[in-house]
Amino acid sequence: MPPLYDPEQVRPMWEELANVGIKPLTTLEDVDAVLGKKEGTVLCVVNSVCGCAAGGARPGASLSLQNEVIPDELVTVFAGMDQEAVAEARAYMDQIPPSSPCIAVFKDGTPIHVLERRHIERMTAIDIANNLSEVYNKICIRKGPSVPKEVFEGNDHVDTCGSSISPYKD
Repeated sequence: MPPLYDPEQVRPMWEELANVGIKPLTTLEDVDAVLGKKEGTVLCVVNSVCGCAAGGARPGASLSLQNEVIPDELVTVFAGMDQEAVAEARAYMDQIPPSSPCIAVFKDGTPIHVLERRHIERMTAIDIANNLSEVYNKICIRKGPSVPKEVFEGNDHVDTCGSSISPYKD
């Protein structure tokens, strides 16, 4: 399926996460390779073009990775862009209603903590980071941060929302 938005206009929105070590998954095979594992911890961010992704989800997920311990794998899928990958990631969260943005922490192949859009809309980036860090502190062993502090501080947070992004035209 073609993307809903112009890929060049949303590039900064996925680069914001990639710059802190969050790997984009663009195919269902990519998603299965990570979320299908039955051991370890994974942070999965369902990215989107909406304002709450810009104001809370992306900066909060990024900040959470400055924690002393972080998940083993850090991944993202982009709603409206890589639709098959997003559908596959949501299939691993089968008890959670589809939501964009959404942040899930998996342990041993099971989502154990999820921040849906309805949560993210009511939280600041710092609230999101603190919420996720609490989970990491309970279940993660990988040493953080995901990137050095100076790299994190140099990362641009994109505050554009979907209303200013052009639809994709073939």
